[in-house]
Amino acid sequence: MMQLSHYPAAIAQAAQRANEIDSQLMAVQQQVNRFEGNADRTAAFEMDLKNDAQRKARRFEVLLVNQEYQKAIDTQIRLTVDKANAIAHLEYLRNQFSVAKLEARLAIAHQLSDFESRELVGL
Repeated sequence: MMQLSHYPAAIAQAAQRANEIDSQLMAVQQQVNRFEGNADRTAAFEMDLKNDAQRKARRFEVLLVNQEYQKAIDTQIRLTVDKANAIAHLEYLRNQFSVAKLEARLAIAHQLSDFESRELVGL
């Protein structure tokens, strides 16, 4: 366990890391949305497609062959896992800090109780 005074900086750094990953995740989500919008547009304006099921199938085909879309989806999955791990680490640090504070209070309480016991005995 680290010193009590080091926890706030470590917690802030862990929160910043989670926010950075979240920012990256939002950027990738915009990229995915753009690819999906282009696929929707492609499927919508193909005159030989007769119904929504055919348009959805065409949209799926367009996205399936788009390597950049597949890469963006893979990145989105990786960043989602990274964000979950970063948040778990942040919570771990917060919980460690809480435990360290409680242990410090307990140590102070023991010291006070030992001091009061000595005063009662007359030492």
